[in-house]
Amino acid sequence: MRYFITLGYDGTPFHGWQIQPNGISVQEVLQKGLSTILRKQIDVVGAGRTDTGVHARTMVAHFDFDEELDCAQTAYRLNRIMPPTIAISKVERVADDMHARFSATSRTYHYYIHACRDPFLRHFSWRTPYELDFDLMNEAARILMEYEDFGAFCKSNSDTKTTICHVTAAQWHRTGEYTWYFEITANRFLRNMVRAIVGTLVEVGRKRMTLEQFRQVIEQGQRTKAGESMPGHALFLEKVDY
Repeated sequence: MRYFITLGYDGTPFHGWQIQPNGISVQEVLQKGLSTILRKQIDVVGAGRTDTGVHARTMVAHFDFDEELDCAQTAYRLNRIMPPTIAISKVERVADDMHARFSATSRTYHYYIHACRDPFLRHFSWRTPYELDFDLMNEAARILMEYEDFGAFCKSNSDTKTTICHVTAAQWHRTGEYTWYFEITANRFLRNMVRAIVGTLVEVGRKRMTLEQFRQVIEQGQRTKAGESMPGHALFLEKVDY
């Protein structure tokens, strides 16, 4: 029987989602918790991979178990042994052919920026030292939806088989006098893609890159032509759709 787990986590203390040989990961903690309460080795498969320090407001994972579970009770018991940086929102039975990763139709990420000194934002938002033109950055963001090959924003030496992604939304939203977030939705994302896109949009916002140059970066497909990768602490996996 297949089950989906929906959870959120503060990625600050973790070396990303995926199990690592030399660092604690969210996947490892979740697997150990499930194996403890179900008294059997449980493997979980996530909807995607978040990098070191990146957060998830909503991550979905699946696991298989050969008995009918009380889903509400399983979520309750799991939450009792999870660290405070992980919260399980629900466990649910799904069709046996549902897959947390391959059945997902889209993922949405948010990247948070603030332009003031604020001790309460510093752990989950990037403080920009620059004056940024967000209207211009939104013009550049709209260009993203004209393309499908995002090799320019893929981490070098990545093992990905294709750099084709279908971006369906890309926009900056203002949330306060000094706060914004970038929202991007696609069917899939390349490793480091969102942080590289944001870093390149910041170059546009600083007037260090024109819209035509931004377009050329995408078309040339070279990571070295794009902007720097932004810090992970301001990035959230916001939701996964099925």
